[in-house]
Amino acid sequence: MTPYQPLSRSIKGKTALVTGAASGMGRATAHLFAHEGANVAVTDLKQEAVDKVVQEIRDAGFENVRGWALDVSDAATIERVINEAADHFGSLEILVNNAGFAMMAPINGDGDTYEKSWDATLNVMLTSHQRAARAALPHMRKAGFGRIVNIASTEGLGATPGNSPYVAAKHGVIGLTRGMAVDLGREEFDLTVNAVCPGPIHTGITQGISDEHKTIYAKRRVPLRRYGIPEEVANVTLSVVLPASSFLHGVHIPVDGGLTIKNA
Repeated sequence: MTPYQPLSRSIKGKTALVTGAASGMGRATAHLFAHEGANVAVTDLKQEAVDKVVQEIRDAGFENVRGWALDVSDAATIERVINEAADHFGSLEILVNNAGFAMMAPINGDGDTYEKSWDATLNVMLTSHQRAARAALPHMRKAGFGRIVNIASTEGLGATPGNSPYVAAKHGVIGLTRGMAVDLGREEFDLTVNAVCPGPIHTGITQGISDEHKTIYAKRRVPLRRYGIPEEVANVTLSVVLPASSFLHGVHIPVDGGLTIKNA
């Protein structure tokens, strides 16, 4: 009988770059990874917001963190920041493509508004993912270890009215994850690509929804009858990037309290 093979459940000493890390799920992921002993590159659009999260993590007793302003709609900036983070920490093994925003735009609404929403949404929430992955890949090859996690959404598994650019982007993230997984599966080192699909979560994107309407929605649509919190998503992301998760590849994992399995 083959002896039991223990697999590492630690990311201590590895370097993770998280986009959209100034708030919500990105912020929770940055905190969690730092607590787990990883070097963390906190990135988001505004340096002031990034610095605040970096200071929070340092105040919690973890010095293995640095922040960069990063506009993921700019290809050159993505490559520069990823290279700087890898140089600063000495490696880059984990990439979490989390940056996103909400901009409702019905396809039968104002044409100019829709076009602007479409371009911005796909650029930030889909195009940037492949750019960041391609920029990070040489560093992962050098390290001999890589974990790419694309944050999609349950909107990538269904659709909400008035939201087709976001829906298209998140469906695209799942498709991109699958395509990347097939392409990169032949890499001769420990590399995986997966997607996490949050459902209704208390974040900046959902803060405009009243507590009353959140409660009504959750009781009607979510088997667990509540919204999730960012830390619950971050812990699933952590599980995906563990060395032990080396045979989890090309999948999308809903973190939605059961939303997507409920028929009525």
